Amino acid sequence: MNTENTGGEPGGRKFPFDPFYMVMLFLLLSFLFNSMDNSKSTAPIQITYSQFLDLAESGSLAKVQMNDTQIQITLKSDANAKVVDRILYPQGRDEDQEPAGKDQQYYANRIEDPGLVELLRKHHVDFSGAPAPTVSFLSSLFNMIFPFLILILFYYIVFRVIRKNMGGSGGEGGGLMGGMMGGVGKSKARVYNLEKNTGITFDDVAGQDEAKESLVEMIDFLKDPQKYQKIGATQPKGALLVGPPGTGKTLLARAVAGEAGVVFYHMTGSEFVEMFVGVGASRVRDLFQTAKKSAPCIIFIDEIDAIGSRRNAQLGGNDERDQTLNQLLSEMDGFDSFTGIVVLAATNRPEMLDKALLRPGRFDRRIIVGKPDLPGREAILILHAKKVMLGMDVNLKEIARSTSGATGADLANMINEAALRAVKMGREFVLQEDLMEAVEVVIAGKEKKDRILNPREKRMVAFHEVGHALVSALQKNATPVQKITIVPRTMGTLGYTMSVPEEERYLMTRDELYSQITVLLGGRAAETVEFHTSSTGAANDIEQATKLARNMVTQYGMSDKFGSMGLESPTTQYLDGRNMPTCSEQTNAVVDEEIRQILEDCQQAAIELLKENRESLTRISEYLLEKENITGEQFMKLLAENAEMV
Repeated sequence: MNTENTGGEPGGRKFPFDPFYMVMLFLLLSFLFNSMDNSKSTAPIQITYSQFLDLAESGSLAKVQMNDTQIQITLKSDANAKVVDRILYPQGRDEDQEPAGKDQQYYANRIEDPGLVELLRKHHVDFSGAPAPTVSFLSSLFNMIFPFLILILFYYIVFRVIRKNMGGSGGEGGGLMGGMMGGVGKSKARVYNLEKNTGITFDDVAGQDEAKESLVEMIDFLKDPQKYQKIGATQPKGALLVGPPGTGKTLLARAVAGEAGVVFYHMTGSEFVEMFVGVGASRVRDLFQTAKKSAPCIIFIDEIDAIGSRRNAQLGGNDERDQTLNQLLSEMDGFDSFTGIVVLAATNRPEMLDKALLRPGRFDRRIIVGKPDLPGREAILILHAKKVMLGMDVNLKEIARSTSGATGADLANMINEAALRAVKMGREFVLQEDLMEAVEVVIAGKEKKDRILNPREKRMVAFHEVGHALVSALQKNATPVQKITIVPRTMGTLGYTMSVPEEERYLMTRDELYSQITVLLGGRAAETVEFHTSSTGAANDIEQATKLARNMVTQYGMSDKFGSMGLESPTTQYLDGRNMPTCSEQTNAVVDEEIRQILEDCQQAAIELLKENRESLTRISEYLLEKENITGEQFMKLLAENAEMV
C-alpha cells in the first residue's frame, strides 16, 4: 500500500507555526533587503569646509547642492587629480584612502558664509538646493514596521515567561492569549496523597503536647466521622496554629496529615497572589474544588497573614488580596461540615488577621504553638539526638536547662552544630562540651579569633562581665551564673555572662524583676566603680533593662505612680514583642520619668553592692583576664575564698 506523506517532514510531522519564529524571520529578511538596498550606493566622503573652498578656488567643482546643514559636492570630470589629491590629502594619501575621481561624492558641513555664492559664481560652479533623500520602498516599510515588531516581540517574550512560571500550556488551538493565560488561575498547592505521604507523624513532633492534644480530635473525626454524627456533633472546619517562628507549626500540620492518612494540600499564602487581579480568588476556588473531589483531606495554608490581613475601605487598598480573602471566606462557609475537609493555617501575626476569618464556623480553634518549656526542650533534644552518635558524658537535661527561651528550630540547630564540631575535632561521637559550645554558637555566635582587644579594653570587658556575675550572686532573687567569658563572638559581643535558672519560671515578682534589672546594669556599675567612667559595651544591657522597666510600668502595673493601670498593648506578640501606647503624650512623658527612676535606683543598688565587695570584684576580674573563661563553679569558689579571706 502506498502511503503519502503530507506533513512536509518525515513521519508526517508538521513544522510548528509559532508567531515568535515568524516575527524573527520577517525581521531578518527586512534587515537583509535593507542592507542590500543601501549597499547599491557608494557612501560619500566627508571633507572640511576649508578643503571645499580650496576645491572651489582651484576650479575642480562641477556642481554643488546645499541644504541647511550639508553641502554635497561633485567634481568635474576633467578635474586635475593631482590638484585634488593635494587639497584633500595635504600630508599624502594613505593606501586605505580613496583616490580622487569623477565618480566619487564628497560632502562638507555647511557654515554661514555670505561670500560663498559669489565664490561659486566666480568659478562657474553650478549650485542648487539639495533634493530630499530618496528612500527605497523596502527601507520605508522596514523603518515603519520595525518599532511595532520589536514591541510585539517584547510582549510575546514577557507573556511566554509568565506562562512558563504559571505552569499553563494553553492547549492546542488556544491561541496566543490562551497559551499565555492558561494555568494562571490554577492552584499551586503541593499534594501529598496516600502513596506519597508526608512521612511525618506525631512521633516526630516533641515539646508540643498541648497542641497535639487539640489536633487529635480533628484527626479522629476524619478517621471515624460516624461516631460524631450519631450524637449530632459537627467537625471543626478549621484550626489556626499560632506561635513564634521556629516552634513547629508547619511540622504539626504535616503530622496531622500523616496521622489521619488522608490527602494533604500544602500552600503558602503568598502563592495565591499574582500580578493579575482575580488570580488569587481563582486559585482559592480551584484548590477547594480539587479538595472536595479527594475528601476526606486536609488543606494547609502556611503564613495565612499574606492574604488574611484585615480589610479596610481606605484609598489604596489591595484589591487582589481582598478578593482572595473574600473568596477564602466564601469557600470556608460554603462546604458542609460532613464533607471531610479540614483547613489548617499557620501564622506569626494573629492580630493582623481579619475578624471574619477568626469567627466560629471558619477557624473554630486557635491552637497556640509556643516556645517549649524545660521538659519540652529536653524531649526535643532527645528526638533530634537520636540521629547523632552521643558520648557517655552527654546530659541533655543540662542543655535543656541552659536554653531557656529557645524554639524547636534552635534546639535542632544546636544538635547539628555539636555534631559538626565533633567531626571538626576528629571524633566519631558528640561530647557534652560540643553541645555546650553549640549552645554558645547559637546564642552568641562563633569565637572571633581575629578580634584582638588592647589591654585596657580587655580589662574593662573583664570587670564588666564580673560585675554582672557578682551582682547576680549577691542577690537572693537573681539567676545563678553558669559561665563568664571575655572571648569575642561573631554576633558583636566582646564577652558575656551566661546565667541558668534553677527551675522553669512562669511568674515573676516585682522584687525579682528589680533584681534582673540590677544584674543587667551590674556591668555598667563595675565600669563606674573601677574606671570611674562608662563604655559603649553596656548598650545591649541598657536596652534590655529599659524594656524590662517599661513593661513593669506599662503592662505589669508595678509602678507606684500609676498602680494597676495598663498603658500599652502588644501588637506583634509572637515576633518582636513590640507594644503600642494606649495613653496620652502627657502620660507617656510621666511613664518615661518612672522608667528612668527605676533604672537609676537599680544602677545605684548595683554600684553599692560592688563597692561593698570591691576586693572580690578585682580578684575575680584579674583571674578572668588570665583564664578568659570561668565556669559557674569556679566563680562561686573564688567568691567563697575571697569571703573567707575577708
